[in-house]
Amino acid sequence: MQKKDILELKRRFKKDACTFTKLRGCYVDNQKNILLHIDETFLNLEEDEFYKYLEIAKKALSGTIGNNLLELSFRRDEAGEEAQKFFLALRDSALKQDGLLDLLYERIIREYDFAGNYLILLFHDAYDVITKTTDNNKLDESEEVYEYVLCAICPVELTKAGLGYHKDKNIIAPRIRDWVVSVPETGFLFPAFSDRSSDVNAMGYYVKDAKKAQPAFMQEVLGCEAKRTAAEEKKTFHGILKDVISEEVEDAKTVILDIQQDLNDMVEEHKNVFENEPVLLTPPAIREAMAEKGLSEEVISKVEEICEEAFGDTPPLAENLIDSKALQTHAAAKKANVLALEVESLKQKLEEKEALPEKEVILQVSAEKLPAIQTEFINGKKCIVIPLEEDEHATINGKHWDNAPF
Repeated sequence: MQKKDILELKRRFKKDACTFTKLRGCYVDNQKNILLHIDETFLNLEEDEFYKYLEIAKKALSGTIGNNLLELSFRRDEAGEEAQKFFLALRDSALKQDGLLDLLYERIIREYDFAGNYLILLFHDAYDVITKTTDNNKLDESEEVYEYVLCAICPVELTKAGLGYHKDKNIIAPRIRDWVVSVPETGFLFPAFSDRSSDVNAMGYYVKDAKKAQPAFMQEVLGCEAKRTAAEEKKTFHGILKDVISEEVEDAKTVILDIQQDLNDMVEEHKNVFENEPVLLTPPAIREAMAEKGLSEEVISKVEEICEEAFGDTPPLAENLIDSKALQTHAAAKKANVLALEVESLKQKLEEKEALPEKEVILQVSAEKLPAIQTEFINGKKCIVIPLEEDEHATINGKHWDNAPF
């Protein structure tokens, strides 16, 4: 899935373009009990509800591709095959078979890692994908009908205690606390929408907090291969570097930032040559980024080995591992250090100059001229006499000497 695919779907989540046919769901308490079920024809909802549910659907497809939105593939085992068949049946049922829905609710409630109350919402849609020409002009004909199910899991939280105005009694008193549905924390889209077409071998997975992707949910509920978000990949990679480099280098933080800077330079250089081809964190890329950092071959090889073990056959994008803010801070600190050194150097030179005797005369001449220098008394004063040839000149205190008084 690409950003343009997601945007195409989300553009339809408005009153005059929405074609959601069905809304199903259930409300779950913190004891994992279902308190109520939802079964609505979406287009028959009251206007306020209609827009609120549309906003929830949009949020379940929000965020950054690769970080908040992941494309997951079904596991290559019996469980993965069964999961794919289940979601195909769920989609084809248009959310009208209670047995399939109950089974999905059961799986979500069992595996979803959340301590409070939450709402499970399922939207069914059939999108008539209009043909587009190469210049993106729409033609009045359909390429295919993309039928899909979108799920959003929303925390339901009790409003904070506080004072409020009670109009009926005309008093200020503690306000009534109630339970409010928040934006989705997790969600999924089946099948995936890729290159404006249905991909039944994959699904989209949404997570609001990219640092908590819930791999067990991906595997056990969706039947897909677990996948790290960009934030989790960054955390894993930085953890590997810190653990291994700290064994050999005292200032591991600076070395890690230098490695990140090299990775960033590699990404930028690659973009200039290959616009759409990303840089992957392969062993050669790791070795190149760690070169000339004063690290031993043992440390470099160990980082390569652990990264291969952690990321397997799917090395992460190098750009996902770069902490831009940390690099900016690092660059600013380096610049400040350089300026501090320059200031210290100038300060030292100034101090040396001030330490010189006030009447001391300092001369700087070429080695060839030294034998010609003499000391003579002129008008009763001791003088240094330096003969000048016609083609020679002298500079005193930065001014050209031409036999004229200063």
